[in-house]
Amino acid sequence: MTSTHSSAAEAKRRNPALAGNLRGLGMLPALVLIAILFQILSGYVETGGLSWADGRFMSWNNLSIVTQQASINTVLAAGMTFVILTGGIDLSVGSVLAASAMLAMIASLIPGWGMLGVLVALIGGGALGLINGALIAFLRLPPFIVTLGTMTSVRGLARLFGHDNTIFNADLPFAFLGNGALFGVPWLVIIALATVVVSWVILRRTVLGMRVYAVGGNPEAARLAGVKVWSISLFVYGMSGLLAGLGGAMSAAKLYAANGLQVGQSYELDAIAAVILGGTSFVGGIGSIWGTLVGALIIAVLSNGLILTGVSDIWQFIIKGLVIIGAVALDRLRTSGNART
Repeated sequence: MTSTHSSAAEAKRRNPALAGNLRGLGMLPALVLIAILFQILSGYVETGGLSWADGRFMSWNNLSIVTQQASINTVLAAGMTFVILTGGIDLSVGSVLAASAMLAMIASLIPGWGMLGVLVALIGGGALGLINGALIAFLRLPPFIVTLGTMTSVRGLARLFGHDNTIFNADLPFAFLGNGALFGVPWLVIIALATVVVSWVILRRTVLGMRVYAVGGNPEAARLAGVKVWSISLFVYGMSGLLAGLGGAMSAAKLYAANGLQVGQSYELDAIAAVILGGTSFVGGIGSIWGTLVGALIIAVLSNGLILTGVSDIWQFIIKGLVIIGAVALDRLRTSGNART
């Protein structure tokens, strides 16, 4: 038994990506248990008794809502996964999403060229992400400080783009991305799943992905091995900004509108919580995009279930905050456990 355990531990040390997969998928039972709990509790709200059949959480309509609610956070969390895998952090994704949504809406109002709104959102988000990466890679500023600063300044830009007003477009050309479906599957869900698959291919099937893990595991060793650490920083923050831009286009498509002050508020916290719940370590080098997907679903299930069971907005904030603290504590326990192995 001891030999088997040590062999498994050695395999995980040699393959951090595998370790991240195992950690992330380890949250699947928690996701299932939370869903079961809300099914029972929603039945209690309906009938006053603990009846599974009367619960509304597991209904097809509600599960469709949950997956759509998880979609934008999944996209943001995918970008955040790249960043945290290198040991960094990006607090600006909510603001970048808001600025990108504003740009998408402004571009959508150009007669005959409204579909360019999606491209403009992607370019705008990617450019803002590259600015973060450049400040971190070339000036060697701490990621926390850089992205905290851009979180505030980009939020101001988002408000400036719309002159602090909400921009509407009732004839939004790309509204189908937020409200339509393909073969019964909402486009929001398709985009989120496609983002996860592409991210997985990059991280697990390319040299670039291997270098992301290497930089997160030991930046100095990666540098000595010939990895251009600065280029990896540019890539991961650019990817985070690009996916935040995609999230902005998705948000605009869903709402037919964007507001620089309100859109994307606190989205960075949900994205970080999803990544950490999914098994990616804050210290970098270990994590899985599939785990991030599970983490995003947990956040969405929690939000939806609390609403179904009649929990007030005040307690929803308290509970979600505790979940974020718990996610960080869980990461600390995982990290200390790996150190003892």
